[in-house]
Amino acid sequence: MPIENLAEQVDQISAEMREAYLADERPWVVGYSGGKDSTVVVQLTYYMLLGLKPAERRKKVYILASDTRVELPTIVERVDRELELIRHAAAHDELPLQAHKVFPSLNDSFWVNLIGRGYPSPRPKFRWCTDRLKIRPVSRFILERVQDFGSVIIVLGSRMSESSTRAQIMAMHHIEGQRFRPHADLPKAWVYTPIENLTTDDVWFYLLQAPSPWGGDNASLAALYKRASGGECPLVIDASTPSCGNSRFGCWVCTVVEKDRAMESLVEDGEERYEPLLGLCDFLKEVRHSHWREDWRWQDRPSAGALFSSCR
Repeated sequence: MPIENLAEQVDQISAEMREAYLADERPWVVGYSGGKDSTVVVQLTYYMLLGLKPAERRKKVYILASDTRVELPTIVERVDRELELIRHAAAHDELPLQAHKVFPSLNDSFWVNLIGRGYPSPRPKFRWCTDRLKIRPVSRFILERVQDFGSVIIVLGSRMSESSTRAQIMAMHHIEGQRFRPHADLPKAWVYTPIENLTTDDVWFYLLQAPSPWGGDNASLAALYKRASGGECPLVIDASTPSCGNSRFGCWVCTVVEKDRAMESLVEDGEERYEPLLGLCDFLKEVRHSHWREDWRWQDRPSAGALFSSCR
């Protein structure tokens, strides 16, 4: 897309966000992962608030990040740094914006379930981690805001061109003529995806053209994607190739994917501190196999006395 057309599209998105914000009293919860798409949404939200008169900034905006406690350390460091910058900038600019970070409860944490309960490391058909580590902490925060305000708008950086699966899901939940759609599981929560029609190239063009309003560093974000993809991060490419390859930032303990290409690329780029993490992740995949596990189920485990007798 030519830069002129992108600028026009960004202006349209910004105008729609302004209209959406002023339309009712429901606060916004803006999802922020530290990645490119959520950074665009938070940046557009911040600029939208700056463009309003003080009297128009009548409802709160919550920037919400989720930390599973097993995130890639590089991403944790970046998110913490950006959230702190957002807090200081919002206070200076007198914006009704708060930055929060949520975590899984101890009972839901990865190591309590893996070691304490003996769960096998996650796999596609038994992906017990997603609900406990990601969905529950965010849902608790949102439902608390629903209890406080009666209803909330969840603003996400989901895009149709992100993947064919994402496009199908978004199309399935789309309601013609409606700006918001009801959340599938959270009552009185509505989902808003303002950048859904932007391409990956559009996202990078915007981030590298528009400065971060809170003093963040978008160039370093692009560099991080480049390092994690193990190659260049082109801005003008054909429609079939996503910018920065197929790298995804997530939990370093992830055993659902076959290979953690992002972490492997970072190790190859000199991040030696991740080498032990890669080794442990490979071990977690290995111990899922039957030769590492007992023949009896946890419910049918021998008594302590029987185990002691067998050791004599």
